[in-house]
Amino acid sequence: MPPLLDIRDLRIRFGATEAVRGVSLHLDEGEVLGLVGESGSGKSATALAIPGLLGPSALASGQILWQNSGDNASIDLLRQPPNALRQLRGRQIAMIFQEPMTALNPVMSIGRQVAECAAAHAPSWTGREAKRRAITALEAVAIPEAASRYGDYPHQFSGGQRQRILIAMALINRPRLLIADEPTTALDVTVQAQILDLLAQLQREHGLAMLFISHDLAVVGQVASRVAVMRSGLVVETGPSARLLTAPEHPYTRSLLAAVPTLRTQRDQPLAVVV
Repeated sequence: MPPLLDIRDLRIRFGATEAVRGVSLHLDEGEVLGLVGESGSGKSATALAIPGLLGPSALASGQILWQNSGDNASIDLLRQPPNALRQLRGRQIAMIFQEPMTALNPVMSIGRQVAECAAAHAPSWTGREAKRRAITALEAVAIPEAASRYGDYPHQFSGGQRQRILIAMALINRPRLLIADEPTTALDVTVQAQILDLLAQLQREHGLAMLFISHDLAVVGQVASRVAVMRSGLVVETGPSARLLTAPEHPYTRSLLAAVPTLRTQRDQPLAVVV
């Protein structure tokens, strides 16, 4: 059976800069793939290319093959018209962005924002039905007293709660693929653990595939069954997370792991340098 998502020789250029230089990745139905690397390695550009969110300044080539639901025929997302991509975004492919403090509209209630995501792909739903589904989605991500807080605004929620709201928006239409772009970067360690547990729980419950992007190998290892390591627009190593975290083969992956502080790290010594 072909993979749900098959990226082949993806190249992305912004003006004279080639940010992604021939990336090939695949993701099966229900699989969690971690994409890790330092800032500027091309992780987010790769992710944004999948649902067609790169913007007019980017030039992308290669193939992003998507296994269409129902007919088992693959389509190349890089060659789809804007209207076709809009039909896929939110319904089959959803994305969680990395900054919960700014990703929500500050002048719109959180309930209305979640309900809008549902109604966009089901225009026949009445306002009451969209609201009911939005409250159910908020309850699923453990927003306390979701019904009574439906009319509250983003500034009335903590950072972790805002991230939960973004997850509710992404999952309300039961997508087949969830792209999580550094979803815990702006959160403290305790809240980060809660969000990771929530994502793992929802992924298991709904059987969705997930592309989890991070600069932190330790975080990726908690979530993903397979990991791809990017550097300077290239994938330098791919493998099962257990093997890659314990016996990395590429020098860059070894450097990333050596730079992660542990309880045994000498606090008066500098961390390893990533080379």
